[in-house]
Amino acid sequence: MSVSSLPADVVAPDALQGIPRQQTNPTRWQGEQWGMFVEALQKEHIEIREKHFETGVYVTDAGGLAYGLPHGVVIAKSAEQIASLMKLAQQFEVPVTTRGGGLTTEGESVAFGGVLLDMTGMSRVISVDKAALTVRTQAGIFWHHLAETLRRDGLDYLSAPLNLTSSVGGTLGVGGIDVNSSKHGCSADQAISLQVVTPTGEVVECSDDENAALFERVILGYGQFGIITEATLRIRPYTPLRMHYFYYSSLKPCVEDLLKLDQSQTCDYTGILTMMDSAITLLVAFDSDEREAAFMVNMKDRLRGYGELGFALRLAASFALRPWKWKEALFLLQRKKELFPDLQPEHHMHEGKMYDRTAVFSKAVWKHWGERQMVIPDLATNAEKFIEAVERGNAVCRKYFPYYTLYCVGIRLREEHQAHYELSSIPSDAKGFAYGCEFEPMYNGQEYSRDTLQSFKNEIYDVGVELETSYYRFGGMMKGYIRRALGDEIVEKHLELKKEVDPAMILNRDVIF
Repeated sequence: MSVSSLPADVVAPDALQGIPRQQTNPTRWQGEQWGMFVEALQKEHIEIREKHFETGVYVTDAGGLAYGLPHGVVIAKSAEQIASLMKLAQQFEVPVTTRGGGLTTEGESVAFGGVLLDMTGMSRVISVDKAALTVRTQAGIFWHHLAETLRRDGLDYLSAPLNLTSSVGGTLGVGGIDVNSSKHGCSADQAISLQVVTPTGEVVECSDDENAALFERVILGYGQFGIITEATLRIRPYTPLRMHYFYYSSLKPCVEDLLKLDQSQTCDYTGILTMMDSAITLLVAFDSDEREAAFMVNMKDRLRGYGELGFALRLAASFALRPWKWKEALFLLQRKKELFPDLQPEHHMHEGKMYDRTAVFSKAVWKHWGERQMVIPDLATNAEKFIEAVERGNAVCRKYFPYYTLYCVGIRLREEHQAHYELSSIPSDAKGFAYGCEFEPMYNGQEYSRDTLQSFKNEIYDVGVELETSYYRFGGMMKGYIRRALGDEIVEKHLELKKEVDPAMILNRDVIF
């Protein structure tokens, strides 16, 4: 078959010719009017860094599959500086890509030409209100820095991503899920008000009561409708936590128990972490002794998971009957030996309680799941579809990789925030709770081609299309799935809104639109 006679690829119209379903980086902006743009920036006293050693450090993101170079880098200093930058970018039609921690996996924070705006230059906590339990912070701050500042006053964030080298502003734009999201909702739900620089260079304060339409679009807006420069967030008193683990050898009963726990609201933290579909762990934790005690009386015996010793004996018996799977058994044993001490390190524990989940969880994420290429496709569903989504996604993992892990968590939805969820990872049919499952290969020293990794991701995304779900990470290299998953009506509505606020279509281009 000739290349010209190949059928059109409706999933990825930007696919390489002759290589079906292989998605590529966006087309690089060619630098039209760049010289005049730089001259205009200099007149406004905005520093632009153009040398290769200055731009090259931003060549990829945490995913390691998308590569691109900006023409220049601007370190964010203030809302006024960013506003001046955006006005000139609109005038000269220069793309602007915002970047915080760079933890995207589909190239969303990679600049394919134009300006890369590094938001980490704005990383200061502005004020803490102990009485109202709120914090005002600049948006380029990493969550671990915010947590360290709050701890000085005996306070803590409500819900943040597990990897705390994410920036606050970037997280509010995509969601942010933690093992306590089933109680408090996603990180974006904690935002009370924002300072936003619009794509045309206006500095605007917005909330549910002030400039509400902008607030609705920017929260969970994937950086399309404005740049978050400051945020006021809900916080809470700091508490240590006590973690319990329940072990399963089958996904379905574990997921069913997770759903049951979330509906009961008897726990402060819940989540599922697996090692393939052989060793599945349900994590349950508490902020208070009283809630833990009530759980032990009312819920513990209703769960079908085993304790560590009982599960170890069952697993050993299972592998004894399947000697051909000894490599998998050795991997599980080694993985447990390496992972579990880092999930409950002695120096962060006192009388069975974890005193710094910020450090423990974030370090464990990088140490045990970080790779040169981090491929983490996911599915976001309502409660009714979640079991099927997890099982089908797990089958795809089994097909491609000998070793992999799943991370499942619930997100309590806030009824008053339905408008925020419209073009986001939250499925439109989710009521009360949404659920997400990440499917992450563990390479274990083996190299995989980009084609293999992309094919794996596409099969996961295909499951989402078939089940009519959403995706926790969407945009960038997988943006071809967004229209199929959410429908033309929703996408066209937000595309028109984007054109209204961003006439030159320059802010974070090719992420969604």
